Amino acid sequence: MTVCIAEKPSVAREIANVLGANAQRDGYLEGNGYQVTWTFGHLCELKEPHEYTPMWRSWSLGQLPMIPPRFGIKLKQDKGVEKQFRIIESLMQKADEIINCGDAGQEGELIQRWVMQKAAAKCPVKRLWVNSLTEEAIREGFQTLKDQSAYQGLYEAGLMRAIGDWLLGMNATRLYTQKYAPGMHQVLSVGRVQTPTLALVVARQQEIDNFVPRQSWVLSTLYRDTKFNAIVRDEEAEAEDAAAVAEASEKGKKQKPKGIIYKALEYTTEAEGKAIIESIKDKPFTVLSVEKKKGSEAPPRLYDLTSLQVDCNKKLGLSAEQTLSIIQSLYEKKVTTYPRVDTTFLPDDVYPKCPTTTPSFPQASFRKGSPSWSRKCSTLWLVPSSPLSTTTASSRRLPS
Repeated sequence: MTVCIAEKPSVAREIANVLGANAQRDGYLEGNGYQVTWTFGHLCELKEPHEYTPMWRSWSLGQLPMIPPRFGIKLKQDKGVEKQFRIIESLMQKADEIINCGDAGQEGELIQRWVMQKAAAKCPVKRLWVNSLTEEAIREGFQTLKDQSAYQGLYEAGLMRAIGDWLLGMNATRLYTQKYAPGMHQVLSVGRVQTPTLALVVARQQEIDNFVPRQSWVLSTLYRDTKFNAIVRDEEAEAEDAAAVAEASEKGKKQKPKGIIYKALEYTTEAEGKAIIESIKDKPFTVLSVEKKKGSEAPPRLYDLTSLQVDCNKKLGLSAEQTLSIIQSLYEKKVTTYPRVDTTFLPDDVYPKCPTTTPSFPQASFRKGSPSWSRKCSTLWLVPSSPLSTTTASSRRLPS
């Protein structure tokens, strides 16, 4: 009997439908020589410090750093997790072959490897690697199964990430709690992701709290229904650009200089702005030059999970967790490719499948090296003159 293990029940059902394993059992589906079971994400996790040695049960600076000689895993303390694992363990103990149908990524590989390790699976293991849940993709994946050893590097990368998180989180949390909150019955939690993220939030809030709004005036003129603001050369920015180019050159790298850099001409008082208007109001309005440039702009890249979460938060107000839940649901409905990736490129073998993955876009063109488009750009360099508008006051404020 061949046991297939997926990361979620919904994925397991899709795979079982393709394999003809339609008989419902407790915790798995069976039929046509296959038993298709599933996890609920992480069933296993690294052991707690006190499970390595009783000395690490107490929080003491003298016990730091805690570095186990060999890391071990345990089942999560959850009745549902324990029940499903016992089912998986029973199936794997009797299996002739196991097919790892975990999500196509580092974390998906780690999740299933830990389960197989905890279940003490001894039979050969193959790996199903698919980027979508269409019937065609699943069938093709089963025709091109690879030995588990081909993905050993991916598993080890996930394992190192988990161990690194444990070492930082467990040690730094105890260190900061004991050092900065002793006797306060409060845990100062430190983590690889949460701490830098919290630092960004705090730094931004401090910028907002410490920001002092100031009023400034700018010169503007209306020419052919187009508003133009007075600008001046930004010598400070040009100096910084020149320094960056020189530094790159010293390192053997080529960095193209930005050329002349301009900034808006601002006045701290209305009187200064009005004085300038008076001095130039009778001057002729002259167009010094007109430049036309033909350029090309490549289409935007595809989303990775992080950039998708950022845009959904900006434009739709969705949290990162909400975006992940939605895109995961769309993936399971076969309308997107696998979302939990950190790359903006699709593998070559995915391009021909894009039309079937996105059937709701019949006019979309999916082919390698999608053509860029060109557009004409024109720039007018103007010397502002009469008639000038009266100076306008603006107050700068950082976005919250």
